[in-house]
Amino acid sequence: MDDIIFGKNSVLEALSTGKREINKILIANNIHSDAKLNKIKDLAREKGIVFQFVAKEKFQPYAEFNHQGVIAQISPIKYTDLDEFLEQNHQNSSLVILDGVEDPHNLGAIIRTCVCAGVSGIIIPSRRNVQVNSVVEKTSAGAINHIPIIKVNSLINAIQKLKNSDWWIIAADAHANDNYFDINYCNMNFAVIMGAEHAGVSKSLLKNSDFIVKIPMANNFNSLNVSNALSAILFETVRQKIKQSK
Repeated sequence: MDDIIFGKNSVLEALSTGKREINKILIANNIHSDAKLNKIKDLAREKGIVFQFVAKEKFQPYAEFNHQGVIAQISPIKYTDLDEFLEQNHQNSSLVILDGVEDPHNLGAIIRTCVCAGVSGIIIPSRRNVQVNSVVEKTSAGAINHIPIIKVNSLINAIQKLKNSDWWIIAADAHANDNYFDINYCNMNFAVIMGAEHAGVSKSLLKNSDFIVKIPMANNFNSLNVSNALSAILFETVRQKIKQSK
């Protein structure tokens, strides 16, 4: 089970102190609004934390706790701020941007791949993407402790900040004209955008990318999941950099 905080007082305290990284707040849709609940919602909005109204059945696994119809899902790690990340001196560095990856096992595998390939950080959106939880932490086999995870409210804004800081944006899309190995990844800071299997990278992010690449398939059966596809791209970047250094 993910780390959970139960009850209005506990959730309000966590929000007020800022000592815990909160992934999401769930609020039962049958509870009456009061001053504490309104304060929770106001603080969540202020801090950019997602809160959702859900059916009371969602709280059944926590029936033994005095949850009062409010629980907060806590991240096992502290997320990194994008502005602080960009203040560091990056040369020939890489980032991975995830757009709509929902499977925690995929995220854990992606984190392991990124650490092995020397990626400098991973950017995830605060909405419509799995957050770091205990399943992600376990699947990453400890790799999560070796790479910054950067959570942002807007991927579009994050991409613009990267581009303003001289990062190149490369999106993976099955319908692209260029193959992933046709790009020269050396001598530049770049970020690779990967989308979910069912939807791919959103059109707005594709529009803001400098390059769009695909992984050519031997037939029409597109069988690579997002973690496998990312591995192919990242280790091509590693191959190129090793070749250039010789």
